[in-house]
Amino acid sequence: MSSSVHPVDEKLPLGKVTTLGLQHVLVMYAGAVAVPLIVGRALNLAPEQVAHLISADLFVCGLVTLIQAMGATQWFGIKLPVMMGVTFASVAPMISMAQSTGGQAGAGLIFGSVIGAGIISLLIAPLISRMLRFFPPVVTGTIIAVIGISLMRVGINWIFGNPVGPTAPSVPNPEHLKWLADAQANAGAPGSSLPPIPKGFAVVPTIPNPKYADLAGVGISGAVLVTILLIARFGKGFLANVSVLAGIVVGGIITAAMGLMDFNKVAKAEWFDLVLPFEIATPVFDPILILTMSLVMVVVMIESVGMFLALSDMTGKEVSQDDLTRGLRTDGLGTLLGGIFNTFPYTSFSQNVGLVAVTGVKSRWVCVAGGVILIILGILPKMAALIESLPTVVLGGAGLVMFGMVAATGIRILSNVDFQKNRNNAMIVAVSIGVGMIPLVAPNFRQWMPHAIHPLIESGILLASLSAVLLNIFFNGTSADTSAAVRAAAQADAH
Repeated sequence: MSSSVHPVDEKLPLGKVTTLGLQHVLVMYAGAVAVPLIVGRALNLAPEQVAHLISADLFVCGLVTLIQAMGATQWFGIKLPVMMGVTFASVAPMISMAQSTGGQAGAGLIFGSVIGAGIISLLIAPLISRMLRFFPPVVTGTIIAVIGISLMRVGINWIFGNPVGPTAPSVPNPEHLKWLADAQANAGAPGSSLPPIPKGFAVVPTIPNPKYADLAGVGISGAVLVTILLIARFGKGFLANVSVLAGIVVGGIITAAMGLMDFNKVAKAEWFDLVLPFEIATPVFDPILILTMSLVMVVVMIESVGMFLALSDMTGKEVSQDDLTRGLRTDGLGTLLGGIFNTFPYTSFSQNVGLVAVTGVKSRWVCVAGGVILIILGILPKMAALIESLPTVVLGGAGLVMFGMVAATGIRILSNVDFQKNRNNAMIVAVSIGVGMIPLVAPNFRQWMPHAIHPLIESGILLASLSAVLLNIFFNGTSADTSAAVRAAAQADAH
């Protein structure tokens, strides 16, 4: 190899670059497929539609990775070893949208907000580095901690069932449903009379759901969690990096052995299918939802700056202000493409940044190979159908780890905040986390407020973000020294 070629631009042999690219894909795979599973099921989409979400997500992951690692025109791509994937920061607001409006109508609102946020991200990319002063560690750490705490509810619901509010769901009394069926049958018969009405008759849910917190499901989630912990404790190198994926595989094997997995959808799925725009829903553009998603993207892009600067240090390749802008602009382009292909917001995956440090392989062409592999996986519907077939209890054990690590990342960032000399920082964190918990603990708090602002205030992440930014300005002002914010962003592992 010529000494004039930087290690970042080094082209490795095909076999080696493919193997290393596959390793990058395996490290990010669990996180990449989790988001479409979470959002698709929150929207109550059909299994085939959820499987399509997974395929489209993998396809766009690969496409945007190619743009970021290879570069596209002078406007896009930082040309560093970066893998792109769906940011977990966007999950909580999307679940909130899904809970307000389900089905394809809710999907349209989500995709409209993603497209709008992508366009805004494209426009503000050059300004993001100048906004670092508004996002010191006390702000970013608080926001990421609230994101993780908000997502924990999803993982817990995967384990036990789908509760309504703070309690387990109820189901209609089977005896009352039988009486109603008998009454309907007798109503059409001449001379028939209705049976006596049961005491306390009601066809609304009134008795505990017997399937809630089923011990077999809890046991499977526990097995997945224990597997992840054992691999994380005793696994070495690459195996330790894919502990979550390994735990999901073990859970899938257990559920298949117990006869709890249905492979009919896998058998019916096509071997090959193209991913096309707007296959699930036509986007609907709601200004408040676009604002919500755009604010999330601002936080995500602040983190991306840290990722890029960390990669610059790891690889020894200096990045300029224009390079950062091209990288951030690709975040926006990826998010725009995500909405068009009916998927979600995209950003650099920090676990893959860590893999660069672990392996010492600096070539961006490894990530290009990973992007090609992701595109291939995205056009194989059988793979997506297999993932969709996983029972939620399998994902529950992994969800505790994935979402808990998001919260732990926020705590790690906050550990670098000075709470002794500046006690106002504790006030910022305390109030902002409390404000962020309001929609989680008291989801009906907005019932007497104007309906137009409901989408804005039902996101705990958005409320916590606004609170943290405004309180930090109130107590600490804004500092021109952005080094602390960059260090905090570089630690972020919230994807």
